[in-house]
Amino acid sequence: MSDFGSTDQRMKKFYKQAGIEKLEDGNWTIVLDGRQLKTPAKNVLTLPSEELAEAVAGEWADQIEYIDVATMHITRLVNVAIDRTPLARDEMAAEVARYAETDLVSHLAEGPTVLRERQEAGWAPIRDWAAQELDVFLLPVEGVMASPQPTTSLEAARSHAAKLDDMRLTGLNFGLGLFGSAVLALAVEQGRIMSEEAFDLSRIDEVFQAEQWGEDDEAKQREAYNRHQALGLGVFFAALNR
Repeated sequence: MSDFGSTDQRMKKFYKQAGIEKLEDGNWTIVLDGRQLKTPAKNVLTLPSEELAEAVAGEWADQIEYIDVATMHITRLVNVAIDRTPLARDEMAAEVARYAETDLVSHLAEGPTVLRERQEAGWAPIRDWAAQELDVFLLPVEGVMASPQPTTSLEAARSHAAKLDDMRLTGLNFGLGLFGSAVLALAVEQGRIMSEEAFDLSRIDEVFQAEQWGEDDEAKQREAYNRHQALGLGVFFAALNR
């Protein structure tokens, strides 16, 4: 599932102040000039913690003349969690297993040695953690060709995801595509590593290639945008963990 909002949605800012409000059920919501914010599907934007509400309100407060959805990563996550995730939980849990089946951190380069050493130094501790803590044991393979992974490991990844609440499942699902790895996304969701660290670990190959051949402006812009998304995901999970 990848419906986390278009990056070209812009509308003129229609409010002056963004704040938070506690609901009668103990959850929180966002208010713009005193009016409750709704999701794209017209649901009340209901948030489980004050910290997460503050983070979302901060994104709305940071908008200047136009509302730029591309800069509002946390808002996009909570919108998906409220509007879309309840309708697609089985699909999203299954996607975690699909990523684990061809996980980035289990595919090691045949060479050169320096790249292989960087991969093992960065990825082996996370693979070991996933095996020990989540029963997601993945066999490392050389090269880009997929190799069968233990069925029990894939089911463990799927089962873990299926037990998460809608907010956490949404963040985990987003991390899959951002990092190209179920193991890295699971490590962030569980608080084993920070989201920016996971992003750096996901880019070991890209960084090595850039060192050899250079990096163009488009690649730099893409890296900066995705890093910003990783920071937003980190704030999202940090707020959920408090």
